[in-house]
Amino acid sequence: MTNIYIHMAMLRTRPIFNMCSLIIILLVLASCGDKDVKEQVVLRPVKYSEVSVFGGEKSRQFSGTAKTEKIINLSFRSSGIVTKLNLKIGQKVKKGDLLGALDNVSARLSYESSISSKNSAESQMNTAKLSFDRMRILYEKGSASLSDYEAAKNSYRTSVASFESAKRSVAIQQDQVQFGYLYALEDGAISSVSVEVDENVSPGQIIGVLNAGTAIEISLGVPESVINAIKKDMKVKVSFSAIENNKAFNAVITEVSPAIDSNTSTYPVTVMVTDTDERIRSGMAADVFFEFSNKDMSKGIIVVPAVAVGEDENGRFVFVIDDGDSGIARVKKQFITTGELTSEGFEVKTGLQSGQKIAVAGLQTLLDGQDVKLN
Repeated sequence: MTNIYIHMAMLRTRPIFNMCSLIIILLVLASCGDKDVKEQVVLRPVKYSEVSVFGGEKSRQFSGTAKTEKIINLSFRSSGIVTKLNLKIGQKVKKGDLLGALDNVSARLSYESSISSKNSAESQMNTAKLSFDRMRILYEKGSASLSDYEAAKNSYRTSVASFESAKRSVAIQQDQVQFGYLYALEDGAISSVSVEVDENVSPGQIIGVLNAGTAIEISLGVPESVINAIKKDMKVKVSFSAIENNKAFNAVITEVSPAIDSNTSTYPVTVMVTDTDERIRSGMAADVFFEFSNKDMSKGIIVVPAVAVGEDENGRFVFVIDDGDSGIARVKKQFITTGELTSEGFEVKTGLQSGQKIAVAGLQTLLDGQDVKLN
């Protein structure tokens, strides 16, 4: 009975407790409302670069590949099975050295057949000559008619023409036999071999490569921004990554293409190394250094790093950084017109000015008008 009274007393006092809890909560909220809640804004750090103008500096560097001044692809001019091959990589050869030979069976058979045809034509020519001489004597004595004389003369002329043709055929077939032998056309060194003995080859098939000559050339491509400043016989410097200490070699420009290469969008230029060094080998990567005068590079070109350029459906763009007076920077999406892609970056034709700051990282996550912190 006592428990029942206690339980009923608690039920009567519960609304009092609920009302007190509500009052306490309202007082706490009221006290909190008196204070301003300040939200902390975290500015994103952004790496940036200052837009520069290329054209005032005088030096430029371009990469290329070294090769000997003359490269000869070795091949036979007839088909057959290789019976002799005197080719090894690195082998030094002299002009006229025998490098390989073919069995050349078909050419030999044709040559022997042409000799037989020539001998037969010669015999017919001699017989026709005797007949013509005898007919001429009979005609002069009046014992033969003019038609018989003309027929004998024409037969002799035909036999002479057949004999001359047979002789030319012998010479041609003899050349075909010689085409089965491969000789070195220049002094040089063998750089590659692509066939073996007993292998069947066809006319024109490359069996090896001969590096002829001693001079080293470097082929490279230059953009349109500097091609007008590059002239034939211009002096340049060359270095090779495979040669220690980055030694610079003297070189001279020997060829400048007047037309752009559609595959690389650059102008082909050939540089010849004038210094000699046995360490320079064909195929080495080379850096060519150009020194331009102020008059050569009179037109300044804005260049930005390639990583700073983004692209969307409206074109290429950069994020220009505007430094605010309060110390907070803001990025602005700026569309640009680009030119060639150089080793320094994209050439910018329109949309930027020298001295502006642009973001060089995180373009995918930046928003137009976003506040940032320069890093």
